[in-house]
Amino acid sequence: MKAQEFREMSEQELENKKGELEDQLFKLRFQQSMGQLEDVKKVNSVKKDLARLNTILTEKIRGNKENE
Repeated sequence: MKAQEFREMSEQELENKKGELEDQLFKLRFQQSMGQLEDVKKVNSVKKDLARLNTILTEKIRGNKENE
């Protein structure tokens, strides 16, 4: 996903998406260890999406605290 798509989500949606991506990453790593993973690039893609999401989530949380 692109960063702009993450920025349009609410904090709750970001938390839900974070859980989904972490679960997906776990499954991909498991498949990789078993030698069943066909698309090795998918692991890096999910890791980058997770990093983008964490960055934007942190920005939103800090932004809300500064506004209070």
